[in-house]
Amino acid sequence: MNTTDRLLCGIDAALRAVAADAHAARPSPALASGVADDALDADARRSSGALMRVNHVGEVCAQALYQAQALTARSESLRGQMRKAAREETDHLAWTAQRLRELGDRPSLLNPLWYAGAFGIGLLAGRLGDAVSLGFVVETERQVEEHLAGHLERLPLADRRSRAVVAAMRDDERRHAEEALAAGARELPAPVRALMRLAARIMTTTAHRL
Repeated sequence: MNTTDRLLCGIDAALRAVAADAHAARPSPALASGVADDALDADARRSSGALMRVNHVGEVCAQALYQAQALTARSESLRGQMRKAAREETDHLAWTAQRLRELGDRPSLLNPLWYAGAFGIGLLAGRLGDAVSLGFVVETERQVEEHLAGHLERLPLADRRSRAVVAAMRDDERRHAEEALAAGARELPAPVRALMRLAARIMTTTAHRL
């Protein structure tokens, strides 16, 4: 595809991420849990809903980041790697959206803003070169894996459906980081990693309520 085609594909991906129902290629891990939500009381549903809304925002941002980094990748192999990861993140987007519906909750009201911000960051990372872009993937996925591990501790024990989704997402994020490392990622400077953590904290705190 030429640059115009890739840009149009990026616009289509943005619209699908923030304004349409994502379709997963893999079945939701919630189905494999084999349990219903009958055991969840109102407080547990609210708690799980807020956490899964945060996770859904993370997947909206992941779509933006990978699409932007694929658009700016220098090599076709890296472009393909970014697109493959984006497709797997689409599964996460669909799984978290489905789980929110099951819990009677909603996505973040600020999803268009989250997408736009993440897309801009992804473009900047991509413009700095493939090694830096891959390093950004590694650090992002490491922080997301840590964040998901924290959610596994905070989700109600009775909510086995949400826990199954989060555990599967965590495993995918770990693999994405490993693949980026193997492809030649350059480690980001400590101040950049700290700034990424701060931005993620602001996003997750806001998305928990909005």
